Amino acid sequence: MRKSNWRFYTLILSGFVLFNSACAQYPPFTGRAYVEEEKLVEKSTVLLNNAAYLIPLQNLDQLKIASINFSNQHAAGFDSLLNKYSKVTSVNGNDYTKLPAGQAGAKSLDDLSFDLKLYNTLIIQLTDVDLDNPSIIDFINFNQKVKNVVIALFGSSNTLVKLNNVSVPIIWCQRVSPVSAFFSAQAIFGGVAITQKLNRSLSLTYRANMGFTTDKIRLQYTVPEDAGINSNDLLGIDNIAAEAILNQATPGCVVLLAKDGKVIFNKAYGYHTYDKRIPDKVTDIFDLASLTKVSATTMETMQLYDEGKLNLEATVGDYLAVARKTNKNNIRIREILEHQAGLIPDIPTFEPINPADHSPDSSANYPTKVNDKYYLRKDYFKDVMWPEMLNSPLKTRGQYVYSDLGLCFMQQVIETLTSTTENTYVQEQFYNPLGMQTAGFLPLNRFTPDRIVPTEDEEVYRHALLDGYVHDPTAALMGGVAGHAGLFADANDLAILYQMMLNRGSYGGVQYIKAETVDLFTSKQSDVSRRGLGFDRWDPIVDHRYPSQLASPQTYGHTGFTGTCVWVDPKYNLVYIFLSNRVNPAVSNKLGNLNTRPRIQDVVYQAIQKGM
Repeated sequence: MRKSNWRFYTLILSGFVLFNSACAQYPPFTGRAYVEEEKLVEKSTVLLNNAAYLIPLQNLDQLKIASINFSNQHAAGFDSLLNKYSKVTSVNGNDYTKLPAGQAGAKSLDDLSFDLKLYNTLIIQLTDVDLDNPSIIDFINFNQKVKNVVIALFGSSNTLVKLNNVSVPIIWCQRVSPVSAFFSAQAIFGGVAITQKLNRSLSLTYRANMGFTTDKIRLQYTVPEDAGINSNDLLGIDNIAAEAILNQATPGCVVLLAKDGKVIFNKAYGYHTYDKRIPDKVTDIFDLASLTKVSATTMETMQLYDEGKLNLEATVGDYLAVARKTNKNNIRIREILEHQAGLIPDIPTFEPINPADHSPDSSANYPTKVNDKYYLRKDYFKDVMWPEMLNSPLKTRGQYVYSDLGLCFMQQVIETLTSTTENTYVQEQFYNPLGMQTAGFLPLNRFTPDRIVPTEDEEVYRHALLDGYVHDPTAALMGGVAGHAGLFADANDLAILYQMMLNRGSYGGVQYIKAETVDLFTSKQSDVSRRGLGFDRWDPIVDHRYPSQLASPQTYGHTGFTGTCVWVDPKYNLVYIFLSNRVNPAVSNKLGNLNTRPRIQDVVYQAIQKGM
């Protein structure tokens, strides 16, 4: 390609990327200017009336949150940041105040209270102008009796005094800017700490040295400079992504970096498919493929290990009675997690299926949905696939052979121990309480296809573009829920989950997994491979440069067949996420041949080292 064409393509792509970034910092607040403004905002932000410690918000899986705005010019940015932590519905309060009472179509704030009846937590954005309206204070006083109410106030001390008789938490910032909106939104969830107290008395209610401080307990969203990295040193990511798309290694991708507990980079590139109809967005949901192994099954395994319900030295036969008369009886859980159990990589999938085994329509006899117009007969897994797994040969025990079957066995063990399906258990134990909004199996049960990036146009067996249906054939025949594949999520959800891992099991003030368990599962366990327990790890063979030539030996994570990866490097306090659909419209090795994922990771390390 001629250099002029390449520069033109990169310029067009970079312009597109600006509209697909995680957190649009408006000029002039970019880079160092953003950091300096953020420091000023922090020094002018105070938390009042928090004796009940409502802030930062906890128990996210129990909250139904609405954000009400009247005249905050930065409400869009404020609400965007709120939605990084939990699902928050934006409400325009002006729809209830703009028409005079009695006029046709007029609504009151009492109507707003009624419309918010199904929300238990209200975040109310206020400015100087808003508090000239006494009905807004009445609205606050009424709702604070029956709901959690949080006020984010932007304005002068004279405005704060108007809230003397309000007892709900108030996050007050005197500075009015996009950055103060971002900061206050994050402070509500503990993405940033509140450190200041009133420096003078404003009224009998709000006196000098009053105020509550909070800790940072969740991810922060900011610019690279806030983590000591120059934004310009990350421009190479744009170029590598553009190269991958131009060479049709993938129609598009999303890259996220979290450094020091701060998301400093989150960009989307390209499109869902090569017809360029739907641009990739940072909120897009991807088929994670084998990231399921670590992001679902291994998470559950660690928690059950913590609870003493699962022993790494126990055998499959100890947990599954049907395995006791097979060659799987004496396989230890540890061997499965290390991929040293001798299991074959997988079983035959669509090839053995007979015409009578599937139907284009669902019914009591054909309940298992593989994808549109493809339903498996009842108990197909139990009658065909499970016996095939149980009776499969053991050929390489003690050697490292990567196997999907091992995680299928772990799924059966976990479901036996929890008496719950894997998708339900991981959702309730991890994703919902962590505030992960997209992560889960069977995404079409919750999202429309346009939110989900399609994978392969599968012409041989399923005869459909796989959009929202798992790409992996074994997982597909298991109904979309499997121990080795089937999980979907966006990049932000993965960042939350793996920041929890980087925090050694803690996030949002909750210890999900014991620190020593995280250390055990993510450290090298095998004498014959680089693997941990469930987790893939840094490769000590220098020539392999895996997962990156600059990654530290502490690095752990996993890759996915669909073109995904997540890597955590404790030495650099780094989480790196790359999501793509490189198997669209057909499976291709171009992404691997171009070394797209490791080269982007190299750029990140180079930027970090340059800033040190």
